[in-house]
Formats: sequence, structure tokens, C-alpha cells
Amino acid sequence: MELTKDEESALKGEQGEILQTAYRILVATGEATDAEKLVPIEWAHLSGVNYNTIGDAGEELLSDISKNARVKVKTTLNPMGFDIDNVKNYGLDENFISKQLSIRNSYETMGVIPSFSCIPYEIFDIPKDGTQVAFAESNAAIHANSFDNLKTNKESAFSALASAIIGKSPYSSLRKEDSPNITIRMKVNNPNELTYGMLGFFAGKVGDTSVNISGIGEMDKRQTKAMCGGMGTSGTCAKFIFGKGESDCEKIDFDEKEMQNVHDELNTAEKGDIITLGSPQLGLDEISDLAGKLKGRSFQKRCMVFMPRTVKEQSTKIGYTAELERAGCEILADCCTCLSPLISKDSVDAVTTNSIKGAFYLKNSNGVDVNLKPLLQIVEDETR
Repeated sequence: MELTKDEESALKGEQGEILQTAYRILVATGEATDAEKLVPIEWAHLSGVNYNTIGDAGEELLSDISKNARVKVKTTLNPMGFDIDNVKNYGLDENFISKQLSIRNSYETMGVIPSFSCIPYEIFDIPKDGTQVAFAESNAAIHANSFDNLKTNKESAFSALASAIIGKSPYSSLRKEDSPNITIRMKVNNPNELTYGMLGFFAGKVGDTSVNISGIGEMDKRQTKAMCGGMGTSGTCAKFIFGKGESDCEKIDFDEKEMQNVHDELNTAEKGDIITLGSPQLGLDEISDLAGKLKGRSFQKRCMVFMPRTVKEQSTKIGYTAELERAGCEILADCCTCLSPLISKDSVDAVTTNSIKGAFYLKNSNGVDVNLKPLLQIVEDETR
């Protein structure tokens, strides 16, 4: 990989240990992905925030490097493990709370924006087309490449942080022009957000770096997020391309049979003890839609609704939060369904959700069974 004299100097340690470590990470990543060089980025989005995912080693590393490291570009953060406003309601271990706050403090000390959101594309302005970014959150990376006309590889927690500190990323893979070798033909009629999530999950399994999709009409925000979230859980594929070069690709149908196979893999319960909505987190449009669906209705069991803090604040001003709480929803900011200690197999056997991403992590990380339903069916079945 070609480096400038300044980059070589930093790699040798002549500009300090922090920059040397960051360059080592990016050079190793670049060599592994046949990168030609490092290119400037304008925005980094970091994972590795939840104490459940990085543990003591990650917390100690961040505490140490935050003494000297500072991010060079706009840098935003994935969700952490709880909402500080109501953490006392959930009986979390004091050690978890302390370590999570330490992680938060380390990132803020480095100059990272404490967004605690997995949908940065909904709460921040999108840069101009073709801008290079470094997104570690899988659904955000896929959304950036597929719908926002940005360019990012599916970064790791370490490579995204190194890119934030240096302001550059390896020029490889999806940062270049990409031609998919598979076309998935959508053959399911009247799809809802759960259908699109299953399509994304299927695409992530069969695709390489990108996959072409045909047979899809206009999608709303919930459906696009569901596709990105589904793909992000099942493989390394990180981009949807729509209707281009179909004749040059191997063709695979996503039909009722394939959809049922995905459903059977992830749906492990006929009903849930609680309901979770927001994986990826819900944006303002989805909160508005949910509040409208719940007019005059109330959930008959616990319903946890996850959203970014900025969306919670907007929703409160408009009146959506009051309507959701009237309907029995627990509103949670800064955290997400995935990998949250707020949902434990010690107290919950199964969860009802409309999220493929949520279902995957609830089953594989939290150890609880999952009942998958589209949002409209959840409202019809679980409220009165």
C-alpha cells in the first residue's frame, strides 16, 4: 500500500504512539483488503460503545487512549447499554453502569459526538454524493452505501476509531466502484417491513460485497432500515444496488419459500412476554406513525420503544411521547434492542419484535426466544 512521507513518519512512531497505533490498524486493514492508499474521510461512526460488547479490556483501552487521542473528523457513536434517565428502573448491576459511563466519558473526552444512535443517517445531515466516510455500525454502513450515495466499507470498531483519529481510511472494496455478481429477484407480493428485513438477511447470506436487487418498488424509511438491518446481521455484504447490470449477474429468486426459510430460522416462539420496537432505532417518522396507530389503543404487555435522544426530544415537543406512554410504551433513548442488558433471559423467555436485526441478536446474544411479526400485526394482536 502506498503511503505518503507524512503517513510513513506516523507509522514509524515519529508523531507519537497514538498515531502510530492508528496507522498500524489502518495499514494492516488496507493490506488485508488490497488497498492502494489511504483516502481522507469526512465522517466516522463508531461501534464498540456498549460495555456488553467490549468488556473490561475495551473499557480500559478507551480510558487509556482518551488521555491523549482526539478525533480529527466529525465522529458519532452507536448506542450504549441503557438510558441514563431511567436506568434505575431496570435493576442493572452497578459495575455495568460504572463501566458504561466510563466508556461514554472516554469517547466524549476524545471529541466524539455522544449521539448513541445506530441511525446517524436520520439525525445528521448527509454529506454530498460520493463522500468517503467510515461507518462501523453495519446497518448504517449499508444505508450509507445503498441509499445515501456515500462510500464506506463495513468497518470494525478498531478501524473506524483509527480512521476517526487520523481522518483517513484504506481505499479498497466498496470505496471504489463495485459491480455485484448476484441479482436477487424479489418475488414476494405485498411486502411489509418484516419482509424487507428477511430479504436483507437473505441478501447478506448470498452476496459478496454488494448485491443487485430487482423487482422492488418504492420503499419507506422503515422498510429501507429493515433491509439494511437484516443484511448487516448475516454476512459481510454491505451494499444494495437496484436494477443495474442484471443481465451480467447470477440470478436468485427471493420468493415465499426463501422468506419462510428465514422466518423459520429466526422465529422461535409463538408469542412474546414483552414487545421491543427499534432495531435499528426508530426515527421521528416512525414514531409519528406508531403514535397514530396507537390512538385509542393500549398495549396489554410491556412494550419497549428505542429511539435516539434527539428523536425523543423532538417527539416530546410534538406530543408523540405522551401518546406512546399513554398506550403503555416504555421510551428509551441512547440504547437499542440489540445487546442490551435491559432484556435478560433471567426475566424474559421470549420477545415479540418486527425486527430481523433485533431477532438475530436477541436470540444469539441475549439468549431469548423471538416471536416475529410486522408492526401492524403487533398493534392488532397486542393492544385493545
